[in-house]
Amino acid sequence: MKHLNTLPDEQLVKLYIEGNNTAFDLLLRRYESKVFTYLISTLKSHEQAEDYFQDIFVKIVVQLKNRQYEEAGKFSSWVMRIAHNHIIDHYRTSPNSVTISEEENGIDLQNNIHISSETNREKEMIDQQTLREVKELIKLLPQTQREVVTMRIYDELSFKEIAQKTNCSINTALGRMRYAIINLRLLANKYGVERA
Repeated sequence: MKHLNTLPDEQLVKLYIEGNNTAFDLLLRRYESKVFTYLISTLKSHEQAEDYFQDIFVKIVVQLKNRQYEEAGKFSSWVMRIAHNHIIDHYRTSPNSVTISEEENGIDLQNNIHISSETNREKEMIDQQTLREVKELIKLLPQTQREVVTMRIYDELSFKEIAQKTNCSINTALGRMRYAIINLRLLANKYGVERA
């Protein structure tokens, strides 16, 4: 573990893809604070940031296992781009929910090059494939975890709504999601996300 701590991100990514889950745990620890801080500052909602945080790391796991990370760029930039694109997707589908000020965050959602229609079509195709692959892995989760993941990803419920529907606390719902992510990583390792 101590040796892994000294490795650069790209080496940890390789180790994770080869089956070393501890390598991903280290990557998660390195970037969870940065991602969560970005989400809080952009969304201005702790509850929504927690929801998005789980979704973003599910995407990261799936894309790493699908070998969609290219070493040409920095891993930290790639992670932040996934977080940013997740927020963009939210505003594209729910334009009236919250407004992000360009001055507040230094983000121009209207003129961002990542929002071109060609990029959107390509991203939509990748997202559809990724969702099919994740759906296959979700079927293998324990019932309580499968229920939370399904409600969060497919029904797009908040963790507060999930907690109400499943008669548990928000922390329990978040815990089930966290264990689901861990198990999805293990299942992706065991079966490969290509089994859609």
